[in-house]
Amino acid sequence: MANTVQFDLVSPERKLASVVATEVQIPGADGDLTAMAGHEPTILSLRPGFLTIKGADGEEQFVVTGGFAELSADAISVLAEMALPTSEVTPEILAELVSTATQAHETAAVDTQHETQKLLADLIHIAEHLGFDAHL
Repeated sequence: MANTVQFDLVSPERKLASVVATEVQIPGADGDLTAMAGHEPTILSLRPGFLTIKGADGEEQFVVTGGFAELSADAISVLAEMALPTSEVTPEILAELVSTATQAHETAAVDTQHETQKLLADLIHIAEHLGFDAHL
């Protein structure tokens, strides 16, 4: 199919997806991006958020915490620091991520506190979107 791309999502623990997609919504560090067939070659950093794959079989959604995406006209590859299908994300997992991010923020140098504050906000947004207590 001419309007599709090969999509692969891997984390250090496992390969999470290898599918033909019509579009992939990616939480980029500089803003969200929807990638489709014919995309210009691009490499981008990820921020914590939701990665959504749309294809012939419907939609799949994953939570990612960071990593990189490589886009081309016919393929999209994402190497995530951590990635889980949204169905596998628990309040305990998010609480651990928020705790780690909070510690990083508390010990961050003044010039990096904005970045650690954004990380915390992104993780809280994920929790709220999934219906978990935002004050994990």
